[in-house]
Amino acid sequence: MSTVVLITGANSGIGYATAKVLADASADYQIIMTGRNKEPLEAAKAEIEATGIKGKLYSTVLDVTKEDTIAAATDFVEKQFGRLDVLVNNAGLSDNTLPKDWSLKQKLDQVLTTNVTGPAIVADAFKPLLLKSKDARSIYVSSGLGSLTQCADPESVRYHSKWTVYRTSKSALNMWALQDFKDLAPQGVKVFIFCPGLVRSNLRGKDEEMVSAGGRATDPSVSGENILKIIRGERDAEAGQFIHKDGVYPW
Repeated sequence: MSTVVLITGANSGIGYATAKVLADASADYQIIMTGRNKEPLEAAKAEIEATGIKGKLYSTVLDVTKEDTIAAATDFVEKQFGRLDVLVNNAGLSDNTLPKDWSLKQKLDQVLTTNVTGPAIVADAFKPLLLKSKDARSIYVSSGLGSLTQCADPESVRYHSKWTVYRTSKSALNMWALQDFKDLAPQGVKVFIFCPGLVRSNLRGKDEEMVSAGGRATDPSVSGENILKIIRGERDAEAGQFIHKDGVYPW
């Protein structure tokens, strides 16, 4: 039987890379790419398809901040597949890309809505479809910056990182995901909280220095490969934990 995977924020970055990695990996993967706007989403899908892939790609609009699009995407998956095997809650936002003249309240409202409320509503909306799967996984893409333990440890490389609004959102997301794990584990759904590490991303900004983190960031395909390992069941023993490519982070 094929594996039906839905990825939020799939038109760029980690979401795009994950869709491509899965599509390249096996004909068994049916991947639903979602994003806020139809045109860039369709362009991303076509770009991956043009490379020659094994899996099958679909696309549907889903903006994690708009409940009507979440409902429409849920309806699409139900009618097309009748179930969902893997949910990759990837869409996210950093306050670093917001207008510099925004107030703290505006930044908090926007980032928390996108990074916490949105993924929570998406997960809740797709829960009935995940429960119809015989081997379901729900993956929340978080960040090591959300680790309270590392934030409080002067010896940690993350101790001096700022990004206060973003960090707050990821800490909150971790709590939601952990609660989701406790709710879904008895029902057979494996929930993961995954830190992709430092990858090339426009979350930090638009210029090359910010996107590449001064050349230190890895390609998003590395994150896609690690998400593939989760989907394949290679990290099942770590369900409900805050995992990264090399192990587990403290909360």
